[in-house]
Amino acid sequence: MASRALKRAGITPELCEQLKRHKIESCKDLLTHTAFEVMYAAGLSYQKTLEMMETVSRVIAPPLTTALELWKCHPDSCFSTSIPALDKVLRGGLPCGTITEVTGPSGCGKTQLCLMLSVVTTIPKELGGWDRSVIYIDTESAFSAERLVEIAQNRFPDYFSSKENVLRMAGRVHIFREMTCEDVLRRLEKLEEIIISSRSGLIILDSVASVVRKEFDTTLPGNLMHRSNLLGQEATTLKYLAHQFNIPVVLTNQITTHIGHQGSGSGIVTAALGNTWSHCVNTRFIVQYVNGLKRQLLVAKSPVASFAVLNYTIQKGGIYVFGNDGEEKFYEGTDPSLQAIRVRTAINLNTT
Repeated sequence: MASRALKRAGITPELCEQLKRHKIESCKDLLTHTAFEVMYAAGLSYQKTLEMMETVSRVIAPPLTTALELWKCHPDSCFSTSIPALDKVLRGGLPCGTITEVTGPSGCGKTQLCLMLSVVTTIPKELGGWDRSVIYIDTESAFSAERLVEIAQNRFPDYFSSKENVLRMAGRVHIFREMTCEDVLRRLEKLEEIIISSRSGLIILDSVASVVRKEFDTTLPGNLMHRSNLLGQEATTLKYLAHQFNIPVVLTNQITTHIGHQGSGSGIVTAALGNTWSHCVNTRFIVQYVNGLKRQLLVAKSPVASFAVLNYTIQKGGIYVFGNDGEEKFYEGTDPSLQAIRVRTAINLNTT
């Protein structure tokens, strides 16, 4: 909340402009200065300065609340994925105000899921959507407008039989291609105003690992710490935006090999970015291969759901669960950051 712009804390536009000249733009900027420094920058009396700082402090202070109030005040606490079996496991869908991560090997449908969720966000509420726009940050140039439209027309054929509805949907998905860590962080810090102006109901970052793994060689001294600090800043900003606007944030992550103990040379494939990052996300899905056509989605971490496994395929309309639809299956494992992930092998490629 400290990252909130001053103009959203009840400060007049004129005073915001005055403070901006002294590089004081957010609530955090203001409260990290002394009263005398702010008085000089704002051109106010000492008493007026104290009153302004007290007002800002009250705005960003976490309010005291109860579980009953949260239950009553947030009827839209879940975002439907349009996958009934997954929504059932998650007790309604993706939890709003939190971060959901989708991790797994290439080709398992991480971006397909993001495109599908983008479509769902834009459709009318009577069809299970939110009738809002999407902020889609693409760090791998993986976004495909053609695939977005194909998913829309095949998943909701009646609604998207109208060209006008297709154009309206496509116009509400706002794409930002950011190819460096600095660009991603800068974009995240500017999202607050974009969310308000575009009535965004979903933030997607595809993928969070791509840019940091390219820029940080963690075998070099100090790089691991710098990478952790950067990821921490990104997570903090995204958590603030999710909480402030009560919307879901969806990230995709890559995989890495976790080497076994005592230098055995053996290892398992796990989610990238390490154990510390795994604690930054509220919900983690793992997608993995079963064979050439079938895949699995594991609910590896969730504040509301038990560990569960759903089998799915990728079709023209996106992701479809098959088999025991909605029936929860459980697997062993306690640490989602070290949960082994199945990858495509030569055997899997030849399996039908």
